[in-house]
Amino acid sequence: MNASPHIEAAGKNATAETILLPGDPLRAKFIAENFLDNPVQFNGIRSMLGYTGEYKGKKVSVMGTGMGIPSIAIYSYELIHMFGVKNLIRIGSCGSLQKDIDIYDIVLCMGASTDSNYYNQYNLNGSFSAIASYELLSKAVEIARAKQINVKVGNVLTTDTFYNTNKDQWLRWADMGVLAVEMETAALYANALRANADALSILTVSDSLVSKKVTSATERERNFTEMINIALELSLKT
Repeated sequence: MNASPHIEAAGKNATAETILLPGDPLRAKFIAENFLDNPVQFNGIRSMLGYTGEYKGKKVSVMGTGMGIPSIAIYSYELIHMFGVKNLIRIGSCGSLQKDIDIYDIVLCMGASTDSNYYNQYNLNGSFSAIASYELLSKAVEIARAKQINVKVGNVLTTDTFYNTNKDQWLRWADMGVLAVEMETAALYANALRANADALSILTVSDSLVSKKVTSATERERNFTEMINIALELSLKT
């Protein structure tokens, strides 16, 4: 039986090679119950729910990661190194930093800048650029175009600070062309690149730091579903 300090398994090969990673474990439960056939729960430690089922006949897993770099770093590391997961697709929310990226838009994260010290562990003599898997990114763009879903592709900021006392800090990142801000992608990409795995973050804009617009719970539900559909169709191509 596979096992790790933070993930229990229901048995051998409990996880698929491709996994969807929403931050909210209840979102993982929603996806398993509404999009997957024959879902089986493989994790419940710390209520971080994980399931494996089938989507159009393809084995796929889904599991929550919690919020922030420390949480997704632990789960993605264990999924890759202890469960053999090869394709990790984060599906979450982000805040827009650009006036031409509105709420409801979907961002495909080509790269992830960060204000975290997570990369210090690698002892690199320079600045590391965390980038997505080109295979997953290019296929996700194709899927979105086929479904006529508007997506933005580019750099995001992975931050450690949700409530920043410097209210204008985000403007510096926006000036560098960063599309949106979130809290997990940089660590996910670094872990995947280090292990020669494939990773991609697909994000729905839930609020805008430019226009100050925010989405309602109903609107987030509708647009998260669109993002989930892209991710599930992507799982068929892995």
